[in-house]
Amino acid sequence: MATRGVCVLAGRMADTVEIATAADAAGLDAAWTSEFNDRSAIVALAAMAQNTERCRVGSAIAYAVGRSPLVLANEARGIDELSDGRLVLGLGTGTKGMQIGWHGVPDPQAPAVRLEELVPLLRRIWRLHEGPVKHEGRFYSMNLAATAEVLPPVREQIPIFTAGVNRRMIETAGRVSDGIVCHPTFSSRYVQEVVRPAIAAGAERTGRDCSDIEIVGMLLCSVADDEEQARRELAGQLAFYAAPRAYAPMLEASGFGAEAERIRQAFAAGDREAMIAAVSDEMLDAIGVAGTPEQVRAGIARRDADFDHLSLYSPSFMMSLERVQQNTLELIRVGS
Repeated sequence: MATRGVCVLAGRMADTVEIATAADAAGLDAAWTSEFNDRSAIVALAAMAQNTERCRVGSAIAYAVGRSPLVLANEARGIDELSDGRLVLGLGTGTKGMQIGWHGVPDPQAPAVRLEELVPLLRRIWRLHEGPVKHEGRFYSMNLAATAEVLPPVREQIPIFTAGVNRRMIETAGRVSDGIVCHPTFSSRYVQEVVRPAIAAGAERTGRDCSDIEIVGMLLCSVADDEEQARRELAGQLAFYAAPRAYAPMLEASGFGAEAERIRQAFAAGDREAMIAAVSDEMLDAIGVAGTPEQVRAGIARRDADFDHLSLYSPSFMMSLERVQQNTLELIRVGS
């Protein structure tokens, strides 16, 4: 059975702390936080680290672009110290549009290759106490020497997980990462037919054992006494994720290309209700879990075999922050 965690999706820092504290008290293995254009995963991780005692605290994900390797390494180093060695640094690049519009990357190229350069570089920076770090690569250049005594980090190696949607980005986790953070729209079919083979291919390329790479699933879950309310909330989030064309190949590989096309058409027309209506029952049940507490508990158990760790993740599209918080707290109760 996969270990369990919960992802904090929205709200203020006080809300983040409340969720992380509740997850820790419930005995969950991990509390995860996300990052968006109005939320820093790094700040949230620091708050979570100081207000939990035993669970892992992880980013799912923090953006690998927009921060220099040195800044990112030192932020992670500090949070790992605050948490007494409980950090999981989850990194991703976001879509091409995010890289350009949000982070000012003028010409995003080869995101998988970028991460494959960044991850080993971060590990070298954490060993600065052993000697200078000199690096000349495609994306990063560094000539770093200690100008004063540098203490070793709390741990020799902080776990770095990378996110991926398409086969090549997933392969990156197999090549260089300690784990992969799966997108919330991954079906069981996609995990078995695409994700696991891509990780194995990446691991083989660099001579690693694919069993050493932890597979983390972000499982969209909505729980309510009213089953239809829960299913509508989940359908709304699936529609939100299916709207960008970047996710089309993944949804097609899961058998939901037609639904994704209808969602994109409705999105282009500005019709949110049509977007939600385009999510079929088959698509909803293959990707997420929604219903009463008993139905959600059973649905979570059905996805256990797909992942090594399963993080429960509340929908938020067209939902109030209060409802997202309520749902997330209920997921902790159902999932623990």
